[in-house]
Amino acid sequence: MKPMWQLVCLAVLATVLSDSVQSAKILGVFPTSSRSHYIVGSALMKALAKKGHQVTVISPFPQKKPLENYRDITTIEVLEAVKPTLDNILSFVQKGIYESIKETYKFGHLITNSTMNDPAVVKLIDSNEKFDLVVLEMFMNDAMLGFAHHFKTPCVAMSTFGASKWTSDLVGNPSPPSYVPNPFLSFTDHMSFGERLVNTLMSAMDNLIVSIMDDPVQVEIYQKSFPDPKPALHELKKNAVSVVLLNNHFSISYPRPYVTGMIEVGGMHVNRVPNPLPANIKAFMDNATDGVIYFSMGSNIKSKDLPIEKRDAILQVFLKLKQKVLWKWEDENLPSKPANVLIQSWWPQDDILAHPNVRLFITHGGLLSTIESLYHGVPVIGIPVFGDQHLNMAKAERGGYGLAVGYKEIGEERLSLAINTVLNDPKFTENAKTISKRYRDQPQTPLELAVFWVEYVIRHNGAPHIRTASMDLSFMQYHNLDVLGVLLGVPILVIYLLSRLIARVKPSKSDKMNDRKKRN
Repeated sequence: MKPMWQLVCLAVLATVLSDSVQSAKILGVFPTSSRSHYIVGSALMKALAKKGHQVTVISPFPQKKPLENYRDITTIEVLEAVKPTLDNILSFVQKGIYESIKETYKFGHLITNSTMNDPAVVKLIDSNEKFDLVVLEMFMNDAMLGFAHHFKTPCVAMSTFGASKWTSDLVGNPSPPSYVPNPFLSFTDHMSFGERLVNTLMSAMDNLIVSIMDDPVQVEIYQKSFPDPKPALHELKKNAVSVVLLNNHFSISYPRPYVTGMIEVGGMHVNRVPNPLPANIKAFMDNATDGVIYFSMGSNIKSKDLPIEKRDAILQVFLKLKQKVLWKWEDENLPSKPANVLIQSWWPQDDILAHPNVRLFITHGGLLSTIESLYHGVPVIGIPVFGDQHLNMAKAERGGYGLAVGYKEIGEERLSLAINTVLNDPKFTENAKTISKRYRDQPQTPLELAVFWVEYVIRHNGAPHIRTASMDLSFMQYHNLDVLGVLLGVPILVIYLLSRLIARVKPSKSDKMNDRKKRN
């Protein structure tokens, strides 16, 4: 008979092995032309490859160095297809809400169509390759749910900027417009009556635009891209996705309802241990006795495309600062560049924000940048241009860790006031550090949580047991309109019948007059 400790060890080992996932073949699809979106997705896929899974990734951004268990299917043509749109992205600030939404969906169609027509993707679809799971970034690309059906696998969807209609509808997640702001609006979760009215109408308009402008295009791409496009896309959207991974967290956003299949893994791309900075950047920052300001407008918006008058106004502000400035500038030269400014076309942003001398981050207000800034406790000044950037900066102002400066407002006086306000009022930094403390207070890292749920879906064959019943209800059933109709209709019908009965029983005025005449 074996000693007790050996039996215990065997029992523990058996439990671990029963809960583990053998090496699985996982297809990751991250079609968006924004490198920031890819950074989030690749963090997950690299972690899965490190655990021994065989990972294949469709994206426009191949690895510079080969990774073990990691295979790239590169869609370079996507970058060429979207280049005209990205080159003109600052024009979004001139558009109204309706035009912005319409252009955003067109952008999604362009990415979806060019990805599905890429020869490498067509070759993969035509192959007999087998996969155990599809991890799919959802961003106006519903047609790509066809990958899950085509390869007969479960699907884990991923959103790089939190819950939205594109992801919530896939798992039946509620989004009450009374306190969940539309991502195209700059409202918070505490809205006035007028804001709730606008938010509700905006959500209704969004649904209408999706039905008219987006769904028909996605259906067409889906039917053309896959050899057996069945079931219909609207049915696939109800059944394909097991879990949605959200690049968000309640500590840096707003508390809101989630079904079981919505998992917050915000910041899974953030390095828990910063990478060493290049020597020249480290020396520049280490010697910044008055601190460092980091300025980047993200991966899509290029500072070099700013109008000359705005560029010169920014330079004048930087010239007068005691702090050193790191500026993401996508050109080799910057005319009239002050000595305290260092330019570069791409920065290791996460590692820079981790440096103790960083005192302020001037950003476009994208969610990835906001998450990184809050993780490191750095206050922000946001210059939102499109998408959820306005919403993110509304959160920053309400949370007291940042200020928003409208793109049209950029000028020497306005920008200088904002920078000096944040630098000289310690409350902005204190609030950012408080939120950082809350955000870091998690039982496991977001990346570990994301890996767990991916493997959970594989272990449980798509995890159909967490699918909510709301996915099987019609609009009328989901909102209980049929029940409300009965509850309101029956009393009204009873009152109507009673009134009719009373009218028949009760003598009319003419009957009373006739009775009087007969008596007389």
